[in-house]
Amino acid sequence: MKFLKKILISVIVVIAVVGVGYSFFNKSGSDASVVADAPTRFNMEIFDKIVENYWQKVNEPDLAKLYQLAFAKAASSTPLDLSNATRDGVAEMLSRGFSDIAEEKRNELAVNTGIIVLANLAPQGRSGLLSQAQETAFRDNVNNIDRTNNLYENLGLKDGADIDSVEKAYKEKSKELLASTSPEAKQELALVKRAHEVLANESSKVIYDETKSEPTLSSEKLSGGSLYLDLTKISNTTLQEVANALMAYGTTTAPTGLIIDVRSNVGGALDFARYFMSMFLGPNQYVYDYLQQGDLKPERTPNFAKVEVVNKIKDIAILTDEKSQSTSELLASIFKRFRLGKAVGIQTKGWGTVENTFPLETDLGDGNKYSVLLVHSLTLRDDGEPIEGKGIDPDINIENKNWKTQVNQTFSSKFASDLIKVLSR
Repeated sequence: MKFLKKILISVIVVIAVVGVGYSFFNKSGSDASVVADAPTRFNMEIFDKIVENYWQKVNEPDLAKLYQLAFAKAASSTPLDLSNATRDGVAEMLSRGFSDIAEEKRNELAVNTGIIVLANLAPQGRSGLLSQAQETAFRDNVNNIDRTNNLYENLGLKDGADIDSVEKAYKEKSKELLASTSPEAKQELALVKRAHEVLANESSKVIYDETKSEPTLSSEKLSGGSLYLDLTKISNTTLQEVANALMAYGTTTAPTGLIIDVRSNVGGALDFARYFMSMFLGPNQYVYDYLQQGDLKPERTPNFAKVEVVNKIKDIAILTDEKSQSTSELLASIFKRFRLGKAVGIQTKGWGTVENTFPLETDLGDGNKYSVLLVHSLTLRDDGEPIEGKGIDPDINIENKNWKTQVNQTFSSKFASDLIKVLSR
C-alpha cells in the first residue's frame, strides 16, 4: 500500500536525555554471550518491541541500519561495522561498541541510542522512550489530571468537602479577590471560578473526587431544541460526562438535534470512540477499522445498550477544525461513514496514529523502569484511507461562502438555526 512509509534511516534526530536509568528483557533463543551486557540487552528489547508492536511490519535490515546510524550519532563517532543486517548483527555491533565506552557513560549512551531509533520511526517523532515519571505524566495528560492543581485547595478546603462548603468558600474567596486589582488576584480568581464550576456540580464533583480528572465536557440546551456538547478533550471520564448530559432528559423532553463540538480537541484514548458509539448504535455493532502491520482490525461497540434519548434526535452535526485530531477525527469519520450525522467545519489536522506504551524489563542500575512509547496502529477514514496526513474532510466546509445555505438545505430549520448560531459565536 503506497501510504505505508518505510522506516526513516537517512535522517537521525538528536534528543537530549536527562537521567540514565532504564530497563529490559532478553529475547528467548538469543545468544546470551552476545547480549550479556545490560546496555545491549536494553536496546535489543527495544528492537524486539518495535518488531512485535510497531504499526507496520518491520524490514529487519532497515531497522538494523537505523541502529547502526543511531549508535554512531549517540556516540559522536563514525558508524561501526555491521557484520550482517539482522537482529544478531545489531546485538554484536552494540556489544562491541559499548565495550569501547567508559563504564560510567554506557547507560547514557544506551538510552540515547534507543531514543534516537524510536524518534526516527515514521511518523517521525511520535515514538519515544518514557521513564516512570514521564509515563505517569503522559497518562495524566490523556486523563486530564493536573497533579499540581488541587481544586479543593484553590478554595481553601479539604478534599471531599460537601457542596454547601464549596459554595460558601467560593463566595468568600471570590469577594476577596474581586476587591483586589493585582494581576495575581486575577489569576487566582480564575482558579477559584474553575474550582467552583467543577465542585459545585454534583456529577462533575463525583468524577473529580473519584479520579481527580477535571470535566472535559460542557453542555447547553439551545433555543431551537438542540443539545450542544462541547468536548474540549477526551479522557477516561468523557464517556460518563456525555451519558450524563444525554440522560438528563426524558424521552418527552429529549433534544431534537445534537451538536458535538470537537474543534481544537486533541483526542485521547481510542477506545472512547467505540464506547461512545454504543450509545447511538447499540451493542456489538461494527464501528471502525484500524491498520496494524498490514492487517485491518475491525472494532465493535461493547455490550452497552443504545441510549433511549438518542432515538428522538433527528439531526446531528459534529464540528471540526484544523486542530481536531486523533480520536476526535475518528469520531467525525464514524458519523460520516454510517450517515448518522454531518461533519461541519474545516478539514481536521490529520493525526491518525495510535500510540501505546510497552514496558521494558532491563534495569540499567538505578532501579527505575521504563517503557517504549510506540505508534501501534493507524486509524482509517470513512473512505478506507489513513487519517494520518490527510485528515477528515467536512461535509459542509464553513470556509466556503455558501456554507450557511448548505446548512439550511441539509438540516431542519430549527436545528440549522441553532447550528449557525454556534458556528457564528
